Amino acid sequence: MRDLLDLYTHAPLLELGQEADRIRAAKHPHGVVTYIVDRNINYTNVCVADCGFCAFYRRPKHGEGYTLSFEQIGEKIEETKALGGVQILIQGGHNPYIPFEWYLDLMRYIKQHHPIHIHGFSPSEVDFFSTRFRMEARDVIRELKAAGLDSIPGGGGEILVQRVRDIAAPKKAGADRWLEIMELAHNEGMKTSVTMMYGIGETLAERIEHLQRVRDLQARTGGFTAFITWPLQPENTPAMSHMPKTDATTYLRTVAMSRIVLDNVPNLQSSWVTMGMKVGQMALSFGCNDFGSLMIEENVVSAANTTHRTTTDELDRLIRDAGFTPARRRQDYSLLTPDAEPVTVAA
Repeated sequence: MRDLLDLYTHAPLLELGQEADRIRAAKHPHGVVTYIVDRNINYTNVCVADCGFCAFYRRPKHGEGYTLSFEQIGEKIEETKALGGVQILIQGGHNPYIPFEWYLDLMRYIKQHHPIHIHGFSPSEVDFFSTRFRMEARDVIRELKAAGLDSIPGGGGEILVQRVRDIAAPKKAGADRWLEIMELAHNEGMKTSVTMMYGIGETLAERIEHLQRVRDLQARTGGFTAFITWPLQPENTPAMSHMPKTDATTYLRTVAMSRIVLDNVPNLQSSWVTMGMKVGQMALSFGCNDFGSLMIEENVVSAANTTHRTTTDELDRLIRDAGFTPARRRQDYSLLTPDAEPVTVAA
């Protein structure tokens, strides 16, 4: 830990980047940078977790609260598929009014009427379901998987150190529980991604601790496909609007350290959605081999007034300009054929 913390704190930025890029090149020697065309569907914004960093959620009975119908979700999926999308990311709040059978019926409805890869329900949601419906988390995962869930996103990870979570998200799954649910999912044969949102009051040492805990779990299960880190977007948040926005140097240092520490996680994703295109492009020289998602729809980051839009043509150009070969992928990082139609998403 001390050596890693010293590296994170004191190493020159370009030296950190060079080491991270060396690891990236060893894992991905052909110079391909991937991205996915998908849609982020937030099925509800009603939530009782009260996270201080979230500008998206609404409390129960709030006039702006919503839960989408199956038909509305189906329409969004069809729009996604028409634009070349190959998966949906489906996440919501901790909504106490939705019964568990609704989630299972939703999975079955999607698979029957709008078949697509379903990447959904973060560990925090699985923990909420477990508590709310008095079920073992393993059974929650098994039932969702049997109904059609294909993989689990790494949302809600924030910083996997309990001191930080007690401040930023005390009502959500704790650090140990979050990791436990990911391990249960891996043991059920499900692949997942893993995240870190920094800038919420943690120390640099706690960021390193987060990375090491992810690395340790990956050593046991091998279930993480990719790691994504991004900074807090403080604008409009209930309790963190006073926090400073991260700078590009901090982001690039953090990305590089993530690639150095997580040498057993195969893919590292750039976060142009929060950092913008130029910094996202720079991250490809600081250890990232994936440019994330075209993201046909995104609501949570946008609620904090951080909005970046793009097209597949622009993603291809940015990747080529950075010296790499662009390729579209699926959730498991297998590549799609190169003759896919360009996708443009209106702002």
